[in-house]
Amino acid sequence: MSKFVERPRYVCSLGGAVGTIKALPRTVPILHAATGCGGNVATALNQAAGYLGSGYCSGQALPSTNTSEREIVFGGEERLSEQIENTLKLIDGDLYFVVTGCMVEMIGDNINNSIKAFDGAGARVIGAETGGFHGNYYKGYEIVLKTLFQEFVAKNPVKDSRLLNLWGIVPIQDVFWKGNIAIIKDLLVKLGYRVNTFFGYGETLDDLKHAGAASLNIVVSDTFGVEAAQVFEEVHDVPYITAPFPIGDQGTARFLRTLGHALGIEPAFVEKVIKEEQAYYYSYFERIADVYSDLDLQRYAVVVGDSNYTQALARFLADDLGWLPELVVITDFLNDEQKELLEGRFADYESGIKPEVVFDTDASNVGKYIARHWGQSKGQRYFEGFNPGFILGSAIDRDTAEKLKAPQLTVTYPISNRVVLDRGYAGYSGALRLTEDLLSVLVGNR
Repeated sequence: MSKFVERPRYVCSLGGAVGTIKALPRTVPILHAATGCGGNVATALNQAAGYLGSGYCSGQALPSTNTSEREIVFGGEERLSEQIENTLKLIDGDLYFVVTGCMVEMIGDNINNSIKAFDGAGARVIGAETGGFHGNYYKGYEIVLKTLFQEFVAKNPVKDSRLLNLWGIVPIQDVFWKGNIAIIKDLLVKLGYRVNTFFGYGETLDDLKHAGAASLNIVVSDTFGVEAAQVFEEVHDVPYITAPFPIGDQGTARFLRTLGHALGIEPAFVEKVIKEEQAYYYSYFERIADVYSDLDLQRYAVVVGDSNYTQALARFLADDLGWLPELVVITDFLNDEQKELLEGRFADYESGIKPEVVFDTDASNVGKYIARHWGQSKGQRYFEGFNPGFILGSAIDRDTAEKLKAPQLTVTYPISNRVVLDRGYAGYSGALRLTEDLLSVLVGNR
């Protein structure tokens, strides 16, 4: 039986599809769903994702059929055809993507009947069934990618050995996706490759359309985008590898060595790139050594979030920053195989720390896990609890932090107390930004 989720950290698969399409250049989502779905999704994606705004023809300007009682009784395919026609007339786009809500799937509307009518009409229209009951944001992301790889990306038997495709950093659900993509792309460029990221700055739909010429697909995740990579390999004969999202020296060096091995790059060259990045990285870390020691800024830490961020944050805190991330709460819906894989990501720390890893989707339980891990004071004179402590999580975890009087930084969705532009936490440069943010919280009231 499905588990009830209190205060979920994601929207439904329809929201994930809309958010993913919204992040593509000059791509217009057309929503075939009940009245209210579009507005609810737009509000959740904007106000809970660092106030990212509406973007191009999305948000409150999202074209929608606003399906009501009439369509539920008599079917909504005619209304969808009308909406597609009007959208093509009024909104300038290079790709139009129809997505569906729960209601129209429940009444059996076939969106392909409406889409086919626009074949050869001078505009490219595709679509997918993305009703909210299919899953959460990540499912919508997978559905959109699989549809694009099957119906939009051109087949190309000739492969370019210097071209890579990269995904797995989920736009909007990862509030810092723009900055993170830019950082990782820059690292791959330093290894000597051109990179399609689809959702990054400067990308075009032509990059996506010709992605079939790549020699390798890189999924920066153990869980997000893997199904899409399997579809891409089946359709376009391009293999893929997965590599965990990297933050800081230890995580990023592992990431680069993994890619270097998969790409057949001379290890000495990979190490040269790593040493150059390390020299820059530690030249700035040296600046905080005195204040870190003098003010005793080491902390116990709890990390709460998705499977991408938690493993990356915990390794950075333990092996780069010298903190003690003893408890990690992963909030995704995962199967047993995925859980086993992720548990392995919290081993082999250079610092020797082995965090306790908990899988739970409910926000209300984080405080209980903290109390269980550190125990509760029963009047002991020298009780060592969660103090000095720090919580890295989402805006939902602020209540827990306030109850425990622990400082907190929101780094995972939903983020409603920060405005995010091009900030990223990936790699070496992103870890410097993260260090600034963490330590600024600690010294902010001085």
